[in-house]
Amino acid sequence: MAFIALEYHDVIGETLADDSGFPGAAANSYKLDPSSFASHLDAVAASGARVLAADTNAIERSPRENVVFLTFDDGGVSALDVIAPALERRGWVGHFFIATDCIGKRGFLGADDLRALVRRGHVVGSHSRSHPLRMSSLSPAQLDDEWGASMATLRDVLGVTPVVASVPGGALSAAVIDHAAAAGIRILFTSEPTTRVMVRGECTVLGRYTLRRAHGGRVAASLLAPSPTARVSQWLAWNGKKVAKRLGGNAYLRVRASLFRGR
Repeated sequence: MAFIALEYHDVIGETLADDSGFPGAAANSYKLDPSSFASHLDAVAASGARVLAADTNAIERSPRENVVFLTFDDGGVSALDVIAPALERRGWVGHFFIATDCIGKRGFLGADDLRALVRRGHVVGSHSRSHPLRMSSLSPAQLDDEWGASMATLRDVLGVTPVVASVPGGALSAAVIDHAAAAGIRILFTSEPTTRVMVRGECTVLGRYTLRRAHGGRVAASLLAPSPTARVSQWLAWNGKKVAKRLGGNAYLRVRASLFRGR
C-alpha cells in the first residue's frame, strides 16, 4: 500500500487571491481556483484511495488500500469558507497547518475558526510560529521557539496539544525534525515529494506532493495513479531545486521573488 499526501494552500479565485493567506505573486501561485480544486477532489475520489486523518496508529496498521492525506498550509480564511465545506460534502477530513503568528490577522483564520474546524472533525496542527522560508538555517534556539511557541499557542486556542505539523518553506534538516519532536510533534509533513515513511526518534515524517494554481485535476490524478511517473517527475524537479536553494541561500529567494514580481 502507499500513503500519498497532497500539499495545498488556499482555494480562492485569482482576482481575490490576496484575501486569503499570505499575499503576493509567489504565495498566490499556490492558491487554487475553487472550480479547479473541485476537479482535484474528483480525481482523489476516482483514484479509489481512502482519505484519512494522519495518526501513528493508522500509519503503523498499514491498511491494504492506498491512503491519501489532504493537507493545507498557512491558515488562510479559505480553509473555513471554501475548503472544509468541500471536503465535508464528501465525508473527508483535512489537515490545516497554522502559522500561529498570523492567527486573527487579515486573511487568516481566527481562534474561533480553528476551534470550529476541530469541532467539524478536521485536524489542526502547527506550521511554525512565524513561517520562516529557510527553517533549516535557523539556530537551535530559533527552532525551539518556532515549534515550541506555535504548539503552545495552538494548545491555548484548542484546549488540546496538537501532535501534527508541517514544515514551512520546504527546508528540511535533521535538526528541524528533532526540535519538532522535542516540542511534542509526532507526525511531521514535509514538502519532499515522496511516499516513503521515515521514523526519526518519536517523530514520523511524511513527504507531500505539491499542487499549484496552474495544476488542473489531471495533475492530481497523475500523482495518485498506480504508475509512479508523475511522482518521480516531481521528485526530480524538487531535488534539482533543492540543490539551487542550498547553493544560492538567500540569493535564491531574492531571485525567486524577483521572477514572480515580473510575471
